[in-house]
Amino acid sequence: MTVYREDMRSKLYDLLGDLPDRNIPVNSKLIAREERDEYTVESLILELNNIESVPAYFISPKTVNKPNPVILYNHSHGGNYSTGKEEIFTGAQYLHNISYARELTQCGYSVLCIDEWGFGERRGRTETEIFKEMLWKGQVMWGMMVYDSIRAVDYLLTRQDVDTGRIATVGMSMGGNKSWWLSALDERIKVCVDICSMTEFQELINCRSLDKHGIYYYVPGLLKHFSTAGINSLICPRPHLSINGIYDRITSQSGLNIIDDELKRIYKEDNNSCCYEMKRYSAGHFETHDMRKSVLDFLKKWL
Repeated sequence: MTVYREDMRSKLYDLLGDLPDRNIPVNSKLIAREERDEYTVESLILELNNIESVPAYFISPKTVNKPNPVILYNHSHGGNYSTGKEEIFTGAQYLHNISYARELTQCGYSVLCIDEWGFGERRGRTETEIFKEMLWKGQVMWGMMVYDSIRAVDYLLTRQDVDTGRIATVGMSMGGNKSWWLSALDERIKVCVDICSMTEFQELINCRSLDKHGIYYYVPGLLKHFSTAGINSLICPRPHLSINGIYDRITSQSGLNIIDDELKRIYKEDNNSCCYEMKRYSAGHFETHDMRKSVLDFLKKWL
């Protein structure tokens, strides 16, 4: 099973287009360090891809002995191109009203959050412009986004204040997509939490819901080789929590049923049923108080 998963992981990575060399050095520059009431914030410039610099925040709790477990937080989309990594502090209209920076550091976790392509300090070109240019060059926008996050994990491993055996990833919507893709591809991610993002690809076609997702989401040739459950199966046996709203029109319930049944079967065959959970709440495309509590409880249990 391990060899099979490695083969599938390699195949999935290959579908992500012409990606930069995985062995180029990861460099970082500290721009500013700020002591806030509840945590310390480092503003960073990371050199991850040899194409463009990646602004990032590294946030540390003040009251926990180092090295700390760390959360790679993936910001959402929502058309909020000017927000990007600032979401970790400011939240969004569809996120619970307490910031993840506050909640996660209070739990003793450090947090890394980067700007995705076209967001935050990396904005200036539209998403469609980036997608089209990359397509011409043989690149896949989603592949480049996932690549940056894999390289962000490489960066975490250079920090002496990080417990490199305790890295988790969390995200909502586009950030949730990143959570399960990244976890499927990178076994250094020990815990995966995705919120309002689990979509079964064929059901999106069946429900004529493709336009409910941004163009970044689409990978050429993906359906020839993978279903959503197939990608998520590569996370097994590591702990995985998927949180969804039953009224969320972006994630169809029929699709969730397909994914949930398949992942329950896979985790059971691996004798790790306790490590996988899909929770559904009476909500739309937003994070409720109960969803947030489930996220924090899951991290506390497994990280």
